[in-house]
Amino acid sequence: MSKIGFDHEALVEQFAQASTRQGEALRQAVQQATLKALQGRELTLKSVRDAVKATTKAASAGAAKSGLPTPDVEALLMKAVEGMDAALVKAVEANRRALEQFVDQGAQLQETQMKKALADIEKMEDTLYGSLDKAVADAANNLQGPWAMVLEGMKAKGSATGSSATAALEQLTERSREAARQGRAQAQRTVEAWMDHYTALARGVLIGLSEGLDASAPPPPAKSSSKRARQA
Repeated sequence: MSKIGFDHEALVEQFAQASTRQGEALRQAVQQATLKALQGRELTLKSVRDAVKATTKAASAGAAKSGLPTPDVEALLMKAVEGMDAALVKAVEANRRALEQFVDQGAQLQETQMKKALADIEKMEDTLYGSLDKAVADAANNLQGPWAMVLEGMKAKGSATGSSATAALEQLTERSREAARQGRAQAQRTVEAWMDHYTALARGVLIGLSEGLDASAPPPPAKSSSKRARQA
């Protein structure tokens, strides 16, 4: 395990040895890797950028070694992006649940720190796209085309991260209205004290959300002694 939170070389090898039939296993492996990268630090947009960069780099390195034709490489890279997207859905949910605790105690969404936290949720999809764009720019030349097609397709249909962020903001707004109707409110100083620990709390929630996924994750495929034998 490296400082990025997951086994980079193992993920590279899983992509290098994969066939299109193993797409779902790759999606889950990337989701787990992204979540583990996020769990090693406070849950901020910088953490999201770093996690996406790390998993994209591993997927690119493995795809470059796979020897598969371009359409198959594109299919595997799509599974990689779907895995990252699924991980960030969990990150959005962790942020929502953490903020919900503050709202239930009377924190107001208009407070400066709450507004920033909400803005970070709203920016999660853009952070995913921006991180992928930047990481892909560093990929091998023969992967630029497949990556471009994958990202174009995802941006056209929209990410699950973006949909989750929109839903989270709506839920938090309604939760805040309910708190206001019940007359719950806290002093500004109290809110600031809570929010100082917000990203750490969100990380803790994310770890809890990820535990079940760890238990159900499939094992990586066995290494083939011959790439050609695998493809035969």
